[in-house]
Amino acid sequence: MASNSFIFLHVLVMFSLASIALSDSLSPSFYNHVCPQALPTIKRVVEDAVRKERRMGASLLRLHFHDCFVNGCDASILLDKTATIDSEKTAIPNNNSIRGFDVIDKIKSEVDKYCGRSIVSCADIVAVAARDSVVALGGPTWEVPLGRRDSTTASRTTANNDIPPPFLDLPALINNFKKQGLDEKDLVALSGGHTLGFAQCFTFRNRIYNETNIDPTFRRQRQANCPRSGGDSNLAPLDPTPALFDSKYFSDLRSKKGLLHSDQALFSGGKTDDLVEKYSKNLRMFSKDFVESMIKMGNIKPLTGKQGQIRVNCRKVN
Repeated sequence: MASNSFIFLHVLVMFSLASIALSDSLSPSFYNHVCPQALPTIKRVVEDAVRKERRMGASLLRLHFHDCFVNGCDASILLDKTATIDSEKTAIPNNNSIRGFDVIDKIKSEVDKYCGRSIVSCADIVAVAARDSVVALGGPTWEVPLGRRDSTTASRTTANNDIPPPFLDLPALINNFKKQGLDEKDLVALSGGHTLGFAQCFTFRNRIYNETNIDPTFRRQRQANCPRSGGDSNLAPLDPTPALFDSKYFSDLRSKKGLLHSDQALFSGGKTDDLVEKYSKNLRMFSKDFVESMIKMGNIKPLTGKQGQIRVNCRKVN
């Protein structure tokens, strides 16, 4: 009887693995049968990382965003430079800026240990880690559609062209998001991810010294830690509570206290003003729309079925 049970279990696992290999669609239950401990393991490692450094939550959220905007959510951002890989890590929006790679490595190691093999893709790990980071910092939760596979290529050129820089005006931001299949609501909701984290001085220097639609007191406060020259990597919070998911980011925009030019562009007399105002007054509405837009962004051109691979090491192709 015990032998028959073992054979049945073995067949069930092999059937589940075969189903995973052939699946062409994403599903929150993708790993339920083949590795039910996968998602709890990701959550545990993320919570530990955020507990050690609150800023890491924002970094892992940004990692997912920068991955998805370059040829889809395929973990291409994790690949190191080689003779054949033009790493996205050195692209202008990422160089000396994008963080969290060590946390992803730790998650991958722990998940593979629990699963007994490399079953969970790096792309799915990045997507789930972003969700768990938001939750760890007081934000909403959601079911992450899973089943992405990992790319075998990267594109620094595409990263330079498609990740929106912090200097864009509203029409350029709308077009940038539209290219990814995202609309104006997605633009505002996903920009609300700046309720978490910090920005480096060089990304907002021009705003605090040369722009006029900025609160004077806020300008002086930011200038104190961001000189006209030097201090490029000095950090400033993107909103007053950079380790708490709330709606103060949008309240700041209404008060002309957006840190980045692209932040304030969302509330500058354009078509997104109304949504910014609504989110500033209604955290529940913002949270709901943020979740919907995160799921939509996470569905950008995933590799599924027999496309791509499941990397053993997230930093290099198998």
